[in-house]
Amino acid sequence: MQRLILLLIVLSAPYGSAAFADPETKPDTDLRNLRNGRVIPDEGYCDQPYTVITKDGNWLCTLTTGPGKESERGQHVVATISTDQGRNWSKLIDIEPSLPDGPETSWVMPLATPGGRVYAFYNYNADNITSWRGQPICGTLLGWYVYKFSDDHGRTWSKKRYRLPMRMIDLDRNNMFGGEIQMFWGIGKPITIGGTALFAFSRIGQYQIDNSEGWFFRSDNVLSEPDPEKIIWQLLPDGDHGLQAPQLGHIQSEQNIVALSDGTLYCMYRTTLGYPAHAYSHDGGRTWTRPEFATYTPGGKRMKNPRACPRIWKTANGKFLFWYHNHSTPWWLPRNPAWISGGVEKDGKIHWSQPEILLYDPDPLVRTSYPDLIEQDGRYWITETQKSVARVHAIDPTLIEGLWNQGRVRKITTDGLVAGFTATEKPLTQIPMPLLPDLSQGGGFSIDFWITLADLLPGQVILDNRIVGGKGFKIITLDEGRIRIELRDGQGGIGWWDCDPGLLQPGKLHHVAVIVDAGPQIISFVVDGVLCDGGQRRTFGWGRFPYKLFADELADVNGAKTARIMTLATGRPGLKCLRIYNRYLRTSQAVANYHAGPGTDE
Repeated sequence: MQRLILLLIVLSAPYGSAAFADPETKPDTDLRNLRNGRVIPDEGYCDQPYTVITKDGNWLCTLTTGPGKESERGQHVVATISTDQGRNWSKLIDIEPSLPDGPETSWVMPLATPGGRVYAFYNYNADNITSWRGQPICGTLLGWYVYKFSDDHGRTWSKKRYRLPMRMIDLDRNNMFGGEIQMFWGIGKPITIGGTALFAFSRIGQYQIDNSEGWFFRSDNVLSEPDPEKIIWQLLPDGDHGLQAPQLGHIQSEQNIVALSDGTLYCMYRTTLGYPAHAYSHDGGRTWTRPEFATYTPGGKRMKNPRACPRIWKTANGKFLFWYHNHSTPWWLPRNPAWISGGVEKDGKIHWSQPEILLYDPDPLVRTSYPDLIEQDGRYWITETQKSVARVHAIDPTLIEGLWNQGRVRKITTDGLVAGFTATEKPLTQIPMPLLPDLSQGGGFSIDFWITLADLLPGQVILDNRIVGGKGFKIITLDEGRIRIELRDGQGGIGWWDCDPGLLQPGKLHHVAVIVDAGPQIISFVVDGVLCDGGQRRTFGWGRFPYKLFADELADVNGAKTARIMTLATGRPGLKCLRIYNRYLRTSQAVANYHAGPGTDE
């Protein structure tokens, strides 16, 4: 009979300290917390802070700002420069001035050329339209698509603006203006493929932002032609209809693109059905595959996103990143936290990883969106906006690398491992419990185990360290094969969440990781290497604690010094392996634990 090994491990090195430390923050700073970012200047309202690295090595950020709220008079497009990778920024530089009587300028996107020139593309309410047939309307989505340029790295901009040739299409002819006014906006930045530049944008058929579809501007000489009058633009796709599919709803907008290794274009965009959509073009944007809901792998599980910006990037190593919100609410909110998935190219398609929490605000009502990626000197930064404040955030590169390496790393994570056991035959009824962090102070903990359930009856106790009064935690089974963790601090703070139904089968060995992340106050489950996202049954696969928005804060959930563990009715252990961590595991680390297998000790 193989021996039961009980181990109690205490690791001295704090998680992540050796892997990455932003030189501008304290070692224990949670870089995911939005409040730890560095503020980008604005005039009150701020949106879409997009950054390019200019030929002099500095960062040039363009954004839409104004003294009022979104889309109010005085809104305009500006630039600001950082010479020290986002730690400090210059005063705002007008690309277009703020005019209290209009016209408004909005939704600027920058493009840096190899020669050093920088272009800025944006909406321009050229006719200063504020009403239509006696009804007031917002002018920030109306008018012309224009651009200016800078030949001194963004410090000054051309006096003249140049209009992009946007032909009339079916959406225009049937809008409320009878085609007299066009409606559109863009998010993201242009991309380059060789000597070609392309960018995506959304055209609107119904005021204010309904009935939308994707379009693309392409230029084969903007990167090299010094005379802006000679730049040639193509509006794609050909014909009267843009990128859209009727079965995906009437709102299909905020298209953004990346290029695969062979020049194939990949487009991601938002819908109001709870899922982003994607499509491929093999001819430079002239034609596209039929859009469908985005999936992690071809024909695989759908990715989830509300009516919020789903942003994609290609990195210098030829891999991809995807910002989204990982739930299927069909409306604007919530947009906190932001999740990120890593993509790798396989057989002409992008395969996406299981996601990680990238950024969060402790207040769940705060929202963040319209991000951008900056990559320089082997490091990564993300910019984002909450409409009233925009920030830039250093990102731990090990988090990014972990996404791309999912499935390849098959090693047990030991950072933060404080207790655990591996069992084969001899049953064990209880184990010593390590001290877990106070959840009100940040950090978190994780319970990672391999389990075989003889049946799926609810109420089976897997792990329980509660004391009289209920303080502590327990992990139990629910109906439909669900596993739940329940937390109590004995002072009124309560939290709970369960894995998605239908994942566990009786008599089969499964891997389960329960991750209690006290930064964003989120509990998540990773089952057999897949993060629970709610599937078709639930909008969310992750849950917040405390379970009520304005409930008492959940704090110290340490219970008894020992915890009882599951033993099957046959007398055999239900748990084959258990690991307790005094920190939250990353999704990628839970996936690696799964691929490492349960292991045995001889």
